Amino acid sequence: MKKIDKLVLGSFWGPFFLTLGVVIFIFLMRLLMFYIDEFVSKDLDLATFGRLLFYFSLLTIPTALPLAVLLSSLMTFGNLGEFFELTALKSAGISLTRAMRPLLIVAVGISAFSFWFNNSVAPWANLKGYSLLYDIKTAKATLNLKEGIFYNDLPGYSIKVDRKLKAEKGSTTGDLLKGLVIYKHPTSGLESGNREIILADSGRMYTDKDRTYLVFQLFNGNDYQEYSDNSISYASSGPTPQGAQFMRNGFKDYKLVISLESFGIKRTDENQFEYHEYMKDLKQLSALTDSLRKDYTNTSLSVAGNSRQYYNYQFKSDVILKQKVLKDGKWVDSLLAAYKIPQHELAQIALNQAQNILSYSTSNVTYLTEKEKNVWRYQLESHHKFTQAISVFVMFLIGASMGAIIKKGGFGLPVLIAIVFFIFLYILTIAGDKYAKDGLLWVPIGAWLANIVLFPFGLLLMQRARHDSRLFDKDVYIIAWERLKKRFDKRNTLVRSEE
Repeated sequence: MKKIDKLVLGSFWGPFFLTLGVVIFIFLMRLLMFYIDEFVSKDLDLATFGRLLFYFSLLTIPTALPLAVLLSSLMTFGNLGEFFELTALKSAGISLTRAMRPLLIVAVGISAFSFWFNNSVAPWANLKGYSLLYDIKTAKATLNLKEGIFYNDLPGYSIKVDRKLKAEKGSTTGDLLKGLVIYKHPTSGLESGNREIILADSGRMYTDKDRTYLVFQLFNGNDYQEYSDNSISYASSGPTPQGAQFMRNGFKDYKLVISLESFGIKRTDENQFEYHEYMKDLKQLSALTDSLRKDYTNTSLSVAGNSRQYYNYQFKSDVILKQKVLKDGKWVDSLLAAYKIPQHELAQIALNQAQNILSYSTSNVTYLTEKEKNVWRYQLESHHKFTQAISVFVMFLIGASMGAIIKKGGFGLPVLIAIVFFIFLYILTIAGDKYAKDGLLWVPIGAWLANIVLFPFGLLLMQRARHDSRLFDKDVYIIAWERLKKRFDKRNTLVRSEE
């Protein structure tokens, strides 16, 4: 039996790791396609890009494991059935469930690994990956001057060039620029307007070795500056004030050095992202769920007490009510006559009071609904720590049973069947999550919806596989159709003979 177990396991691991790698690659390509504009326009170094891909490859493992187990188990038993090895095992008195035993143990082990990975590694990878992605998205694009267009992404500068000539390969002097116009304006006190402008016939643009400073080496130009008395205030749109002084400095070679501190990636404090449910393990999710539920309960109980301020004759103390029961009568008319309040003013007061109560109630309902949705989100993520692990075992039942039934290996029909079942699993998971977050389904039902539907289906397929079902044999359906046609023809013959 050890040789048979080695045979089954040897047929399993190859497709498993291959499928796992392919699925991770597909999800990474999806990430690159979705954020391609963010990556291309930013000057990312290989280390940063590699760390981003590493974090997101870890995030795809829990999603890839069910598909990898499904396809590899389907191919394993499909190959065994296609080459009549399952038939030989059964003829030797070895049942299908005994042949599946080694893979069953492996599936349980992968399920346990999936739970540990979801609970320990995935929160860390989510925090690192999404915080780094946020920093990349918020980083400024690389410096890109375009001909005839002012570039304003450098703080304190507006730069325009008439022509831009690329530098030769290996050159350290940078791009050659023609017809430069550089406005220098203060980063604070913008009401003062532009007070300095540099015009140059040509120049070169390059960065230093550390890429911390941008250098413009300008040739044959003038630097125009305006100086004014500090005691005089100026309007940004007004004419040039009296007392202003102008200065022009000509130059043949002038270096303008600009800091690139505002460019590149600045790491955000990762604690700002820890509030999200994907960044929490099971213990933290449980504590946060209890805290949110208590907060929701306390807020709900305080609504009635806080609403008393909107009522004039409600919520009277029990002592007053016991001493004297207020009843409708002539005393109401006497009070109205004493205060001499017009009828239309009373109606307006009542209307305003009713509107205030309605507004207060509506805002509280919205606030409590959002709090309850937060509780559902954290509960849903807690359940998914288990559901993604159990889905690995469910996919094994379906894959192994389908492989034993169809008796086809390779990457043809098994791949198609595996993709169909995986899409079905994915759709049920997404639908269950949506209904649970919207309060249309109880959270445990929404979280376990995919496994609830597919697990009985897997057991049914296992039962059919144990009895050598010909569920996917074309001949079975052809014979059944021929029998149905014969019965139909026989019935028509009897009806005609009776007529």
